[in-house]
Amino acid sequence: MKLHIDRKNLFSILIVLAVGIVLALAIVFWKKDAPAAESEGERAHAEESGEKPAGAEVGHADDEPGLIEMTPQQAQLAGIAIATSGAASIDATVTLPGEVRFNEDRTAHIVPRVAGVVEAVSATLGQDVKKGQQLAVIASPELAELRSQANAAGKRLELARLTYEREKKLWVDRISAEQDYLQARQAYSEAQIELQSARSKLAALGAEPASGAVNRYVLRAPFTGVVVEKHLSQGEAVKEDANAFLVSDLSSVWVEMAVTAKDLGHIRVGQPVSIRPAAGNASVAGKVSYVGSLLGEQTRSATARVVIDNPGRAWRPGLFVNVELVRGKTEAPVTVLAEAVQELEGKQVVFVKAPNGFKAQPVKIGASDGKHVAIAEGLAAGAQYVASGSFVVKAEQAKGSAEHEH
Repeated sequence: MKLHIDRKNLFSILIVLAVGIVLALAIVFWKKDAPAAESEGERAHAEESGEKPAGAEVGHADDEPGLIEMTPQQAQLAGIAIATSGAASIDATVTLPGEVRFNEDRTAHIVPRVAGVVEAVSATLGQDVKKGQQLAVIASPELAELRSQANAAGKRLELARLTYEREKKLWVDRISAEQDYLQARQAYSEAQIELQSARSKLAALGAEPASGAVNRYVLRAPFTGVVVEKHLSQGEAVKEDANAFLVSDLSSVWVEMAVTAKDLGHIRVGQPVSIRPAAGNASVAGKVSYVGSLLGEQTRSATARVVIDNPGRAWRPGLFVNVELVRGKTEAPVTVLAEAVQELEGKQVVFVKAPNGFKAQPVKIGASDGKHVAIAEGLAAGAQYVASGSFVVKAEQAKGSAEHEH
């Protein structure tokens, strides 16, 4: 009987121990789940109230990598426009190096044409001058002699004219012989030739008839322009072939470019081109006015020329430029607007539309005509991308990256 009671007690003890173990395990698991449930409740409450729970940061691990979050309202306020990538015809262009030069048809090297001493210099470097304006005055012994000869020839002509008229009247009145009349006529003709020759010498030098000092020679501007070089100073002795001034009309300039043999077949007179400075955003349109027929021995390239108007004198001689000309058209299956392509961390990217904003999509670009860019890799046709305002999205991406670093 005693053995039966011990067995019952043992069974009761085992039941109590099992219940205790179960209760202990329940208590342990309840304590582990309670903070998680509380955290979930706090997070739900924070989402409803629009506040961030403690410890939460922008760009946490649950965010989509590379996503630039932006609502449609924010995108509209930022001026962001969405377009769809697709096929387009792109002008295949070639870019040639060039340099702005003086328009040599409107540039003059002014030389004295007579030797002498500089008495006065009226023009200064960089000065605007009008046609016929005085640049300098030179005292020239040679010019004095030529003017003296012209004056003497003029006086001899006047005397020969009077003699001729008198002899002609006497011959008509039959008072003198015809021979005297013929001699007077010949002398008159020779005096005319002599004076004409003297005046032609003065005209060849660009000297006016003497109105004051016979040795005074005036250098004048041949046309309206700018004094771009000056090599005279008062009291200086100059020779007849000295380069005194360089005057150029800068209202138009030449753009000369080097054309290699492989590009000669794509350029012709009258072809439209676009000219841009090597450093800057300005541009001007023009047409090819000349294509050289010979290749340079050293450069192995020909010279082509474009004449452009320069009303504001922004295109200064010596400025290096890039000349773009169209050599054909190509059909690209995937293109985007040129302003959509941005550089991000050394890569070309296009910002494509994502469910909650935009995402930078690395691309490999192809041909471009300045308006459209062909996408060789990284983007399919029909993709929605940021066409206008991509720089705003790029700025937002940079700001987000900076916040993550902090």
